[in-house]
Amino acid sequence: MSKQASDLTAAPCCAPLTRRRVPTGAAVALAPAFKALGDPVRLQLLSMIASAEGGEICVCDLTPAFDLTGPTISHHLRVLREAGLVDAERRGTWVWYRARPAMLGQLAVLLTVEPAASEAEAAPAAGTPRACA
Repeated sequence: MSKQASDLTAAPCCAPLTRRRVPTGAAVALAPAFKALGDPVRLQLLSMIASAEGGEICVCDLTPAFDLTGPTISHHLRVLREAGLVDAERRGTWVWYRARPAMLGQLAVLLTVEPAASEAEAAPAAGTPRACA
C-alpha cells in the first residue's frame, strides 16, 4: 500500500465530490481502491470480508465461495490488500483477512451525496413513487 493511501486512513481526506473537486493527492491515493472495487470478484470478496462475523475471515472460507482457482483468489486478495482495503495476517498455514474500516469510510465520505436544500424540500415522502420528467 502506498504511503498516500495510509495517510488518508488517518484523517478525513476530503469533502464529498458533490461539494468540491477532489484534491489531486487524494484522487491519486484513492483511485487504486476504486479500481480494485471495479472487479465483481473483488467487490464480492471485500463484502464477504467486511461482513464476516468477528470482523475477519480465513482465506479457507473465501475460496470455496467462487468457481475460481486458489491462485486467482490470492491474486484478487493481493489487489485488495495493495489498494489498502484489507489487512492480512498469517496464522499457521492460513491467512486471515479483515477490512480496513478507515479506508472504506474515506471512500464512503467521498461518494456521499447530499441533496440540495431545494431538492430536500421538494422530495416526496419515503415510499412515495416519484414521476420522471
